Amino acid sequence: MDDEIENKLEKCIILSEIENAYRAKIPGIVDAIIESCSNEKCFDHVDATVIPSKDSVIEILDIIRNILYPGYFEDQIIDSNNLPYHIGGKVTDLYEKLSKQIAHSIIHDCHRYGQECTECIQRGQKEATSFLQKIPQLREILASDIQTAYDGDPAAKSYDEIIFSYPGLFAVTVYRVAHELYEQNIPIIPRIMTEYAHSVVNIDIHPGAKIGHNFFIDHGTGVVIGETCIIGNNVRIYQGVTLGAISFPKDEEGNLIRGTKRHPTIEDDVIIYSGATILGSDTVIGARCVVGGNVWIIQSVAPGTTVMLKAPDLIYKDHYTS
Repeated sequence: MDDEIENKLEKCIILSEIENAYRAKIPGIVDAIIESCSNEKCFDHVDATVIPSKDSVIEILDIIRNILYPGYFEDQIIDSNNLPYHIGGKVTDLYEKLSKQIAHSIIHDCHRYGQECTECIQRGQKEATSFLQKIPQLREILASDIQTAYDGDPAAKSYDEIIFSYPGLFAVTVYRVAHELYEQNIPIIPRIMTEYAHSVVNIDIHPGAKIGHNFFIDHGTGVVIGETCIIGNNVRIYQGVTLGAISFPKDEEGNLIRGTKRHPTIEDDVIIYSGATILGSDTVIGARCVVGGNVWIIQSVAPGTTVMLKAPDLIYKDHYTS
């Protein structure tokens, strides 16, 4: 029995020595990582000012959604009597959190890129107030999106079902919020918002895209809408649609030229079915067009045109015959 205990102790000592040998490598690993932070080809955020908090931005989106759709995502019952207190509390909370994160985003860019002082704290408060003033208008345009979803989807049983559960509406709601902040030239935060929505529902809408009212994304999985897309009113698109760029222009030194139009224009009353790919800055899909599934378009389409693929040659085999 004593031999058995002694053997176990010896094994424990050996294992401990092995573990210590591996642990002894950690200081060298740490030194190598720290040294890599001085490598200009690598990225870090050392010696920089505070950056907007992704968790805080997501929290802000939750507050905004509760204001845009009062009573839908709350644990409490909202009625006409407590609505002023409820909205008042939410708006005040949103102002405090949003102004802080906007200020952080501006301060970050000022310090990071050596920009002149723009009175970051005051601007954060100003821009947050400007956004709050847009909320009634946002509610109206989102109401048009919900109405279009209901009118265009026979599977929708109610407006409530769309608001509660449709991924397309979630993505469009986040986009419309982010777009307003993007138009106010707020750094970082709009992209955090739309990429969060992208990660949740797999619908990728850049906050810089310009999208009219009565917009509906049905099903939505895999939809991509690029930064410089222009989409008119009463447009409906389905899953897997890409509104993208053909190529990215570069300057004489081979660097990407930013800020130019790279993505297509979709005019009013267009329907784009699943899997369609429409590319190019000069590509315009005219009003009232219908774009069929899985087509590839890199040139403009005249208004009132239907574009579709020819029916493929299908082969049917009966598995029960020899």
